[in-house]
Amino acid sequence: MPSLGADMDAGTVVEWRIAPGDHVARGDIVAVVSTEKADLDMEAFADGIVEELLVPEGVEVAVGTPLVRLAGSAPSPPSAPSPPSAPAPPAAAAPPRREPAPRVTSPLVRHLAVERHVDLGGVQGTGPGGSITRGDIERVSHASAPPAPPEDRGRIRASPLARSRARRRGLDLRGVPGTGPGGAVVEADLASAAATPATAGPAPGTTSPTGRRADAVRRSVGQLMARSAREVPHYYLASTIDLQPALDWLAGQNQDRPVAERVLPAALLARAVVVACAAHPLVNGHWVDGAFRPSEVVDLGVAVRLRGGGVVSPVVADAGQLSVPELMARLRQVVERARSGRLLASEMAGPTMTITNLGDRGADSVLGVISPPQVALVGFGRIAERPWVVDGEVVARSVVTASLAADHRVSDGQDGSAFLAAVERSLARPDDL
Repeated sequence: MPSLGADMDAGTVVEWRIAPGDHVARGDIVAVVSTEKADLDMEAFADGIVEELLVPEGVEVAVGTPLVRLAGSAPSPPSAPSPPSAPAPPAAAAPPRREPAPRVTSPLVRHLAVERHVDLGGVQGTGPGGSITRGDIERVSHASAPPAPPEDRGRIRASPLARSRARRRGLDLRGVPGTGPGGAVVEADLASAAATPATAGPAPGTTSPTGRRADAVRRSVGQLMARSAREVPHYYLASTIDLQPALDWLAGQNQDRPVAERVLPAALLARAVVVACAAHPLVNGHWVDGAFRPSEVVDLGVAVRLRGGGVVSPVVADAGQLSVPELMARLRQVVERARSGRLLASEMAGPTMTITNLGDRGADSVLGVISPPQVALVGFGRIAERPWVVDGEVVARSVVTASLAADHRVSDGQDGSAFLAAVERSLARPDDL
């Protein structure tokens, strides 16, 4: 069970997407893991063949508990010395020939077969070497979908994962058209479903599923922030930055871009923070076991408010390697996945620096609380037009207030001031970004 944040002690495997005998590659989605904050798609950390699933679905286990055993993922124990050679025994009769198992190279194909109740033994594969593809599963499931049995009439037919995600999102499955066998609702059907409350409203004294999730997220975040306030000696700095040069540059960059691909100021602000972190490493890393461990890369956490309430901070890994447009694309991806409950486990683990951006409807400034074991957090208020002195004249300029919350065990006000000055310099010369 991976650690997906300093406030996570345990998690639950909601659904396995692999089975013994599957080939998995590093990065494949192998399970859905539920935490207090979200249901996350967990990726494989190594290549191999699944030997055994060690934790059943629905069981909560502590962080660090082994979940699955892969052949080849660990060295084999030393073999015992070979005994002296002996005469070969008489040849035994050849065992009866067994029919080869259906060839499935993707855990997602096997998962789809389980979800749609398709027997892989009866599927003719059309992929390379006769392997079974997603299209083969869909073809067979649509051709053989039986009508709903009498005992199921009046009851919603849905896969376990669809039910879990519908509960979390507050969706009424009765209003979701199903594309699975017999019209069952599967996970893919939820993507196009309208956000219809699961009931007309919670009964007095009760809380909706979405509300319960929001309460759990707030409770988890609140506990971590209370710990931070007790243990981390914060200091705060703020600087108001003339953003007009950056916004003018951005307008030129977006002139020929489709609306869906335009770069927003948030990406430029994030890029400026990443560049400043590289030059000022005392704000980028973790405080662990009484010592600061600087990070060689910037794994950027981005605070995202969920639609049902509460905040999560998914990670853009190694953000220093991304250009401004690439960073914009990654920000769109993680924000969309966070709000739709489709984050990857790797997107919730180990940011080295976090930013919070209040956006156009926010306050002028924000003073954040550091999320341990990180040692700093950068906040941006809303971009606003203010009187500004340029070349001795007062003119209207778009400005933003950038704030830094930092750990006094690692840095001091001079270090923090130099960091904010680096952010300001980058935004004054956006071409350099």
